[in-house]
Amino acid sequence: MAESLLSHHAAPDTAGDFTEVSVMGAPDALPDQDARRSRLARLRRRTGAVPLPDAVAPVHAGPSFEIAQNDPILGYCQSADGPVDITDLVLDSPGLSAMRAAGVVLVVPLVSSGELIGLLHLGPRLSERDYSTDDRHLLDSLAGHAAPAIRVGQLVLEQQAEARQRERIEQELKVAQLIQQQFLPKELPDLPSWTVAAFYRPARQVGGDFYDFITLRDGRVMVVVGDVTDKGVPAALVMASTHSLLRSTAPELTSPGAVLAHVNDLLCHDMPNAMFVTCLALLLDPLSGAIEYANAGHDLPFLRTADGVVELKARGMPLGLMTGMEYEQKTAELQTGDCLLLHSDGLAEAHSPSREMFGFPRVGEVVGRGLSGEALIDLCLSELDRFTGPDHEQEDDITLVSLQRTGGSRFVDLGGRS
Repeated sequence: MAESLLSHHAAPDTAGDFTEVSVMGAPDALPDQDARRSRLARLRRRTGAVPLPDAVAPVHAGPSFEIAQNDPILGYCQSADGPVDITDLVLDSPGLSAMRAAGVVLVVPLVSSGELIGLLHLGPRLSERDYSTDDRHLLDSLAGHAAPAIRVGQLVLEQQAEARQRERIEQELKVAQLIQQQFLPKELPDLPSWTVAAFYRPARQVGGDFYDFITLRDGRVMVVVGDVTDKGVPAALVMASTHSLLRSTAPELTSPGAVLAHVNDLLCHDMPNAMFVTCLALLLDPLSGAIEYANAGHDLPFLRTADGVVELKARGMPLGLMTGMEYEQKTAELQTGDCLLLHSDGLAEAHSPSREMFGFPRVGEVVGRGLSGEALIDLCLSELDRFTGPDHEQEDDITLVSLQRTGGSRFVDLGGRS
């Protein structure tokens, strides 16, 4: 059932004759059984039980009410045996008060398959007499015929609304994917003595992953990897805004911590509620192998050296939550053979069929096997596929960036691979 129950009320026809009132009108007394059966047949035609005649009496609709799901009047009507006289009914019910204020005196529950799907409201009879037993039987019979037809109509409307919602979501996801793809780097830097590999695969439900390589005037390169919370077009738009701010700020400030602090302050003014951006900024000097890095709540990168695998830790709040944040900045130096893996949570937070998480220790173990570049990314993906199983539906975007200091020059771009 929907969040609230819509009920209808109709006033009796001003002519006062039963044959001229609407289906939801209040009938006067019926003279005999034959007349009652004849008029019940006419009422059935008006509810759609049989084809409508060429001409029917006009319907005079009164007010409608939205009644909350937890309103006591609904529970009372659900268990009622036939029409309910609300004149002297004692309930702490906003719906009951609204109906009385509108002049309703009799409520006929519309029940289909044991479910209350609506209420038929009737005001006082034109003759000012009470509703008779025959009137109540007639109304109860009418409700029994009308409720299934109304329920069918409700189901059709619900299915149409669900179909429109699915179309809207699918279109939104396509737009978000297009926005993301437009902001991914068209080409990555070809750095002497470095192997660079990058991979990005969107989930079925689009998130806000992004990565970029921003070349500075002095030849150093700022590598950024980020992830926007939420899904769809809102996340994609925030991603686009964050990406543009990073690109414009990095060449001016150069320091990863200062870049993140400045972008954070700018994002805070326009960030939608309950959204934020995690981001890692890493400044690489390709000649010396020195790196400076700061982290705004993003997954920690893994560095493999001759001594093993370590996480590069730096403290900092995600972007867009609070102004005036400072971001801890740290340094390291990569030697020949050292390898760095930057990644988003689509890898570490993927789940197996038993709901076990892939986890950061498993990512570190994969990095420690000694592969780099394209081979390391292939290994991460194959291990993920083995862990999640063949029928796994990707939960979030996966972004992987591998940097290895080598003795030669090599560049691999895996961004278009599925």
